[in-house]
Amino acid sequence: MPSLIEQSAHSSSAAVAGLTLQCPRCGGTLDACTGQDVSALTCNECSFRLEQHQGIWLALPEERAAYYARFIADYEMIRAAEGRGSKSAPYYLSLPYVDTSGQNQAQWTIRARTYSYLVKHIFPRIKAAAGVGARVLDMGAGNGWMSYRLAQMGFRPVAVDLLINDQDGLGAAKHYQQQLPEMFPAVQAESTRLPFASEQFDAAIFNASFHYAENYQSSLRETMRCLKPGGLIVIADSPWYSQASSGERMLAERREAFLKRFGTLSNSIPSLEFLTDARLNDLEQALNLRLKRHVPFYGLKWSMRPWLARVRGRREPARFRIYSARKAA
Repeated sequence: MPSLIEQSAHSSSAAVAGLTLQCPRCGGTLDACTGQDVSALTCNECSFRLEQHQGIWLALPEERAAYYARFIADYEMIRAAEGRGSKSAPYYLSLPYVDTSGQNQAQWTIRARTYSYLVKHIFPRIKAAAGVGARVLDMGAGNGWMSYRLAQMGFRPVAVDLLINDQDGLGAAKHYQQQLPEMFPAVQAESTRLPFASEQFDAAIFNASFHYAENYQSSLRETMRCLKPGGLIVIADSPWYSQASSGERMLAERREAFLKRFGTLSNSIPSLEFLTDARLNDLEQALNLRLKRHVPFYGLKWSMRPWLARVRGRREPARFRIYSARKAA
């Protein structure tokens, strides 16, 4: 992964892979450390040190790492128990189309159909507006499979996530390195404190990750800060319910199941967990957006789920949509 630190042409701040960075704690400028250390930057204002470790830029200040520690530990434990990740490179190179572990193929089938829709209908819009080499911020990148696919298509992605383990986090992105002429940067950061100076990205995508936000407005506002005017924001594969009560019932059921199976409610961080039209309307009004709704076809069986739930007197099942919007020019 990129480790070369250059001086930005736009300011005195240091730049990584051509991106101008800023301090995730205070927003101050970051300068390259003196001497032989080419994998560290220091904030001129609060002395935060942004370091690269095993190819990942660690942009999570100590106090924020402590805040997320319980969430990360619970999340990693649950994901491992669910069979996420592998020690085999083919597992990662096959995503999202095939889960070679056989543990979670049904979920990856949904991801694959969403991805196919993005390739056909969304990504061409980014290329048309920004050209070849458009910069894309991959928010909640997980093991980096989306960034890998974007890089294959000629985009310049940056993968951002809280998790850095080598099974289901950014550490797993090492499996893509030999397949790409230039490895995409990986950054550990939270969505409300990104270490990028403003207006550098042509697009940003939350792929199955937006619902983990504690505050939708704060996360989306910070991401949009990093977009160029006219840049495209995309929210994909976050569960949607027609009524908030359905989402609340889902959360109660899941927490009960997690407590029984894993010994934790998995709610140490109060993530919002689902979307509704009311929540999306609030985002539009607060951030001056016009969200366009896209509905990929996930198969007849999937489309019948809401009807079957009503007939059987069960809770409304989650549905998945894609939402896109342009940042005001």
